[in-house]
Amino acid sequence: MKNKDFLRITDLEAAEIKALVKRAIELKSSLSPKPLAGRNISLLFEKPSLRTKISFDIGVHQLGGHPIYMGPDEVGVGDRESISDIAKVLSRYVHCIIARVNLHSTIEEMATNSSIPVINALSDLEHPCQTLADLQTIMEHKGRLEKLKVAYIGDANNVARSLALGIASVGSSFVIASPLEYTLDPTTLGKAIRIASSNNCQISTFTDPIDAIAGADVVYTDVWTSMGQENEKMARLKQFQGYTVTPELMSHANNDAIFMHDMPAHYGEEVVEGMLDKPFSVAFDQAENRLHAQKALLEHIFERP
Repeated sequence: MKNKDFLRITDLEAAEIKALVKRAIELKSSLSPKPLAGRNISLLFEKPSLRTKISFDIGVHQLGGHPIYMGPDEVGVGDRESISDIAKVLSRYVHCIIARVNLHSTIEEMATNSSIPVINALSDLEHPCQTLADLQTIMEHKGRLEKLKVAYIGDANNVARSLALGIASVGSSFVIASPLEYTLDPTTLGKAIRIASSNNCQISTFTDPIDAIAGADVVYTDVWTSMGQENEKMARLKQFQGYTVTPELMSHANNDAIFMHDMPAHYGEEVVEGMLDKPFSVAFDQAENRLHAQKALLEHIFERP
């Protein structure tokens, strides 16, 4: 890793990402070592969670550590107490901060003021832990990470940003279909294109989902309205009409394409009812793999030279 923290997927080199995916698959079918024995791990969450909270809690336990969950009412990040003071105090008590925050600037300030590793468990900019689990799932079902086409349908949110950069880093092409005002931001798009170019793959943007999905090995979607965007819901529902992923849309991908969704799913919006239970869906594998990928990440942070 480039430093002690994991704030963005690109904090890992491509070789590290691939090694973590391999290790996550190993950990899925073997007993965990105990690199966190005697270590306290803070789970500092500003946002509610199902998969992130339970996977990190169980993962820390299985690695021998002691997870300490703190919700928004317990700390009041940046309100009751300054971000810098929180980071400095936690550095005296725990060995790692796993933070799920509203703003990416919060986790950056936390990392700046912390003397211990800080892991981004979700911010408004990126969701790098999700991408590690996604890559593990792709490896399990496709047998490789390179030379694939991953088509993302929907809002270019934090999940899409990390996924675009992660897919490019491991040598596969990434395409996204979104309304123009909801596509990848110029900074992320430019960075993803540079990474992809160095790996002989491509990043492309579309407005038509059928054009994007043609020849895809992986089809991915996420909610159209993320937490904190509730006041935009009606406008987004209107803008994203035609972007719902259905079995009919999946028929335009390769015959052996898999369908991915990081959940929670909003049925009747980005997916039709029952989509996650179709034979081509690997969404529940993704959910499980959050545990194994994050264990591999924690092991990497605490056992690396």
